[in-house]
Amino acid sequence: MLLCTDLDRTLLPNGLQPESPQARRWFADAVKYPGVMLAYVSGRDLGLMQQAIVEYNLPLPDVAITDVGSMIYQREGQRYRPMPSWQSYIGEDWGTHNSHTLAQAIGELPNLQLQPKQQQQQYKLSYQIVPAAAMAEDLVLLEQQLQKLAIRAQMISSVDETSDMGLVDILPARAGKRQAIDFLAKTLVLTPPQVFFSGDSGNDLDVLISPYRTVLVKNATEEVVASAISGGKAQGNASSLYLAQGLPELGLNGYYSAGIVEGLFHFFPGLKAWLVAKRQSDE
Repeated sequence: MLLCTDLDRTLLPNGLQPESPQARRWFADAVKYPGVMLAYVSGRDLGLMQQAIVEYNLPLPDVAITDVGSMIYQREGQRYRPMPSWQSYIGEDWGTHNSHTLAQAIGELPNLQLQPKQQQQQYKLSYQIVPAAAMAEDLVLLEQQLQKLAIRAQMISSVDETSDMGLVDILPARAGKRQAIDFLAKTLVLTPPQVFFSGDSGNDLDVLISPYRTVLVKNATEEVVASAISGGKAQGNASSLYLAQGLPELGLNGYYSAGIVEGLFHFFPGLKAWLVAKRQSDE
């Protein structure tokens, strides 16, 4: 099984809701299930991902999909090495452009600010929009600028619920969380039922409505829940999406890693039986 999860406000309890005290321990035990390959999938860069792993005492992933799916790293011991085949694959969409030359070609737009340098990658151009209410207008202007360039690109937008800020990432058309997971699954020769994903926000939607087995943690907003349900139905993948509600009998409230574990239990009953037995034997 390829177990993929978003980080912020999915595995990481850095939202507004409380974390179940034992939830991350349940998760850490779950990823030890035989045959599981763990992948963290995040908008963070590799450095910030590694900081989160230390800060929250997370299991080391086998694969790190970072920068909203514009980079894939494979872990070798304590080191992470970029996957060259992925960079070559997505680079074809931008031709001679990279994020620096693309920003120059786009120019200045109202309310649009470049995110810090560490948030930029060769094939990821990231902006922030303040106030968030201006996002719709600026996205239209950005789309108009991109259409003038001879590249294949996409925009992924979300709102930071902890601040009045919109976030926009411009990626090659072939990049993104869903596309990176697709590429990895194909490389590993895995079928959709062998791939699991957990998320919470708008930039997870393309995966949440996919044929993969997915869980939306309970702290997701009503808007994201509605979009995931309607999108899954439209794609014929409604049964592949699970909405975490909590498992009080196990002390799991459905938020963050508790929701991830709940989703794993829903789709993989063998893992649930193995993990519950393991926890009982350890106590």
